[in-house]
Amino acid sequence: MFLGTYQGILSPKHRVAVPKKFLSQLSKTVIIAKWYEGCLVLISDTGWDALLKRLRGSTEIATKPIRDTDRFILGSAFDLVPDEQGRVVIPQPLVIHAGLGPKIVFIGLGEKVEIWDEAKWQEKEKDVSEHAAELIEEIANERR
Repeated sequence: MFLGTYQGILSPKHRVAVPKKFLSQLSKTVIIAKWYEGCLVLISDTGWDALLKRLRGSTEIATKPIRDTDRFILGSAFDLVPDEQGRVVIPQPLVIHAGLGPKIVFIGLGEKVEIWDEAKWQEKEKDVSEHAAELIEEIANERR
């Protein structure tokens, strides 16, 4: 399970070292793709199918929301193999999507890792923190 928040430095050629704590839990091949709210998702190739199943649900019919989710996530996905130092090169289209600068943040979220530009993450974290009580109430109301 991926847990915690770690800092990273993105080189001018878009190379970054995956935190060792996460690297030890990832498979030899990792998948990186666009994710929601302007960040990226990093996941093991074995966890990829489970993640897609959660997003698509159990329907066999390719509805517009499913097709659009496929386009957004699958259409932007890349297979990466970390080098001996645990570094990967984040493809240019993904760097642009997430607005990544030299300082980035890896956030472990159970079965996946999000990658954020540090400044964007600080804004998001502040917003979530300020609205945490409202968010949990909203979740509780949806489950009633």
